[in-house]
Amino acid sequence: MADQEPGSTADQPAQLSDGLAAGFPAGPLGGPVAAPPVSPSVDPPAEPASALAGQPDGFERLWVPHRMAYIGGEARPADGTPAACPFCTGPTKPDSEALIVARGQHVYAVLNLFPYNPGHLLICPYRHVPLLTDLDQTEACELVTFTQHAMRAIVQARGPHGFNLGINQGSAAGAGIAAHLHQHVVPRWKADSNFFPIVGQTRALPELLGQTRDAIAAAWEDTAC
Repeated sequence: MADQEPGSTADQPAQLSDGLAAGFPAGPLGGPVAAPPVSPSVDPPAEPASALAGQPDGFERLWVPHRMAYIGGEARPADGTPAACPFCTGPTKPDSEALIVARGQHVYAVLNLFPYNPGHLLICPYRHVPLLTDLDQTEACELVTFTQHAMRAIVQARGPHGFNLGINQGSAAGAGIAAHLHQHVVPRWKADSNFFPIVGQTRALPELLGQTRDAIAAAWEDTAC
């Protein structure tokens, strides 16, 4: 059984079958000595839903306030200039700090700060351009080869069952940072779309981003052509 939380029955003296509290002797006449009262530190009982505003709907609530950084747009650039663009400023930082997995001559691979699944990579050109058609032939070729390499590295590091690959061109198409082209490489597993993302619009991630970066970066070295 999993460890119980403070204030649960695990924090109270174990009760013997004859009613004596463990660790307390019998009284002079053989009867049990009353155990001192136990005052465990417990959370106050939850207020019944019927006492609060709103109509009960049979659903539990999972509060994830850290998602407000994404919902509120705190991580989005203030404008479309290179100075405000995280895909332009990221390569100026150390790889571990910027979550960069690998660097090429014209493009680089970086973990998505708000991943759909563990190992969700973005392949970005260094040049600040919005559209795939803005890339020259050399940049476009390296974008494709980096995407292939990213898939091999993720397969070795995490063993997904498949991938979603895609580029959202323009804010109307769903691009979060429309001013700087980036290709999504999303590993997929069977049944990874459970009730969390479908009902709760929340992704459950089993490891920290830094751990994912380290694992895929190591696999990147092993899967180089």
